[in-house]
Amino acid sequence: MAVDIVMPQMGESIFEGTITKWLKKPGDKVERDEPLFEISTDKVDAEIPSPSAGVLKEIKVGEGKTVPIQTVVGVIEAGDGAGAAKAAATAPAPAPKAAEPARVPAPAPAAKPQIVPPPQAARPAAPAQAAAASGPGPAPSRPAGERIHSSPLVRRMAKEHGIDLGSVPGTGAGGRISKQDIESYLAGGAQPSAGAAEPGAAEYAPAASSPQRAAAAPPPSSATSGGQVHVAFESAVPREKMYFGHYEVQPMSIMRQRIAEHMIASKHVSPHVYSVDEVDMTKVASLRTKAKDEFEKRYETKLTFMPFFIKAAVAGLRAFPTMNASLDGTNVILHKEINIGIAVALDWGLIVPVIKNADEKNLLGIQRNLNDLAERARTKKLKPDEVQEGTFSITNPGVFGGLFGLPVISQPNVGILGLGAIEKRPVVINDSIAIRSMCYVTLSYDHRVVDGAIAHQFLHKVKETLENWSEPLL
Repeated sequence: MAVDIVMPQMGESIFEGTITKWLKKPGDKVERDEPLFEISTDKVDAEIPSPSAGVLKEIKVGEGKTVPIQTVVGVIEAGDGAGAAKAAATAPAPAPKAAEPARVPAPAPAAKPQIVPPPQAARPAAPAQAAAASGPGPAPSRPAGERIHSSPLVRRMAKEHGIDLGSVPGTGAGGRISKQDIESYLAGGAQPSAGAAEPGAAEYAPAASSPQRAAAAPPPSSATSGGQVHVAFESAVPREKMYFGHYEVQPMSIMRQRIAEHMIASKHVSPHVYSVDEVDMTKVASLRTKAKDEFEKRYETKLTFMPFFIKAAVAGLRAFPTMNASLDGTNVILHKEINIGIAVALDWGLIVPVIKNADEKNLLGIQRNLNDLAERARTKKLKPDEVQEGTFSITNPGVFGGLFGLPVISQPNVGILGLGAIEKRPVVINDSIAIRSMCYVTLSYDHRVVDGAIAHQFLHKVKETLENWSEPLL
């Protein structure tokens, strides 16, 4: 009996997924719940288990392809798979990723770069003339006032290309607009809306001191490869100047592309400001050293420094709730829950799982929650809701030996705390030199919402909590 393998829905707000790797090939035997393929969504990367035991008969969607949820991506011949091997022999195998670089030629040096603004924006016209020249636009695909369902990536693409989402038909579940819908709209020759064309051009136009420099800057591009839009990854350097000497071209993974999109969006949206302070971690380090063996024996989990920093951040967020906020237009949203996102480094990228209601947990609860999230992040077992609804973030470059870092804010937060390495250094205490365990902490904050006074008071509260630690460890 043939059993369909479908693209699962990984969360209520997720309507599509990208197959990043097939773990089996046609003809392979699989057990029920055995990892079958890996997917990447807007929220998480995950391994998808086999819905049935049998033999993988056919792969319908290859690696690197993005499809809506409930799309059939493959077929399993349930049972012992007798007769499936012959069918599998003719089934298309997923396209190997390694072949992609060979199809990326270096552009010819003589290629003439395009001008940043669209042609119709180069010669401003009166509104009536512009309307007459562009002709009748596409009719709205939905009634006026109806909610438009789309992802942040789709909305960003629409803004970059000056597209009114109300005029784009959505083919996803419930009329949701997908990346493919935007790409199809662009490929059909649709023109940007008159009201959005000029901001889109200005958003990408560099500050040029000469016509030659302005002409060399690449414009927003709708070119795609493997279903991925490269608008966010254009460089101010002409492409022909990147290809020289001996080199290897490696396509960005889906996760790497998502990270790039989010980082560019954050730097574009939030005016980042940075503050630095130094914390004496001697007391915490001493308490941890004395208690860590008994802590692990009693609770069967290791005690790290991160829970101390999380508790200190919670104290700072309670004292200065402006740091525990988001910005919606001209409205500042002050969150009542304190949900701390923790950046977890992976071999293939970075992800930020969230400790929900961190203010309600003791040190042990935070450590267990932290260990569980980090382990499942590294084994691709996180659920989409475990990387959402963060209200503040912490990243720890110090674990890799960094003195300190200036991290990018994880949207829609207004702040992120960076932790440096804890090192023994000579410091002056009461006019005497002493050796202390010191740590630099940095705060990146959104200056639209947070001013320097609040930022430094927040950091001082974090410092004060750590240097005067009073919560028992056992």
